[in-house]
Amino acid sequence: MKKLLMKAYCQRSPRGLASLAAMLLLMLAQPPVQATELVRWEPPFSYEGTATPLTYQAAALPTRPWRLCIVIPHIKDAYWLAVNYGMLEEARRLGVKLRIQEAWGYAHLQRQRDLLQNCAAMNPVDAIILGTVSYAGLSDIIQTVSRRTPVFATVNDIANEGLSGKVGVPWYQMGHLMGRYLVKRHQNDRTDIPVAWFPGPRAAGWVPFVDRGFRDAIRNSPIRIVTTGWGDTDKSVQRNLVQVALDQHPKVRYLVGNAMMAEAAVSILREKGREHQTQILSTYFTPGVYRGIARDKILAAPTDSPVLQGRLSIGQAVDMLEGRPYVRHLGPVIQVIDHAGLPSVDLDASLSPPTFSPQFNYVP
Repeated sequence: MKKLLMKAYCQRSPRGLASLAAMLLLMLAQPPVQATELVRWEPPFSYEGTATPLTYQAAALPTRPWRLCIVIPHIKDAYWLAVNYGMLEEARRLGVKLRIQEAWGYAHLQRQRDLLQNCAAMNPVDAIILGTVSYAGLSDIIQTVSRRTPVFATVNDIANEGLSGKVGVPWYQMGHLMGRYLVKRHQNDRTDIPVAWFPGPRAAGWVPFVDRGFRDAIRNSPIRIVTTGWGDTDKSVQRNLVQVALDQHPKVRYLVGNAMMAEAAVSILREKGREHQTQILSTYFTPGVYRGIARDKILAAPTDSPVLQGRLSIGQAVDMLEGRPYVRHLGPVIQVIDHAGLPSVDLDASLSPPTFSPQFNYVP
């Protein structure tokens, strides 16, 4: 499966896509194999606690078709599409109902607050899964809603009040790992290495963590951030930010930041004839970033296995609703991927198939 996905993403040939579709059909009846390492955090809901390795077993089939309402920031990029795919596949395997709603982006906190309240008002809904656009901007609603309907957090970090469970990784570490990767490349340098930094939308809950992680990692090193481009994870927005950064700072050696920036930067550097002067690092992993790494256009990126996170969130909610023991806070181990590490990455855990399109409802 992994080799087939790699071929389909790099070549996108009709034969490869047809083979991929056939393989997916064969896999639907099988429980997912959890090849990616997992950890659990104790105490739960904070990344300040202790992370211990976890042997995870996929959730057993439930006794009834539970109804889950899911609210996420958006499905306009490949990262959240991967989460969407993981959720749909696990819901299909377990035979539970899903309704998925998106806030249209990180700037739409009020819309997400409204969607969360709409989920709580639906009759019937057994549990809510929330990928938040803000660390604390929904805490008041969560505390009220959770008195009658369990609320689970997925992917993005969030204040812990009212949560029944959480699936995610510390985004501080995502930024920190990329900073360490860059520092290691220049550990023997004595002159400054100018970098343009594109953390993402300033208001998003995860961005301050990845920003702080990267800055902490490069402190006391030759790596120097000469410009920071804040903006939504929309490829057109990121493309404009990269253009401005390169025009104003033509000696920049690296473009580092969100995956939409990294994907857009590949073509920009080619157009400007700067592919050998400026290099790219992404702070998370998408199909476009994967192709860039495979073709030596992007240096590296960490993967937090978003497909697997989607699966884990559905399984966590079902286990709680079934009254089974469940891990209240867990997530994949982050893996840094560069060209040399491509053979070791579990693509099934990180990327949705090329043929998958967003799905907002599932009824068994």
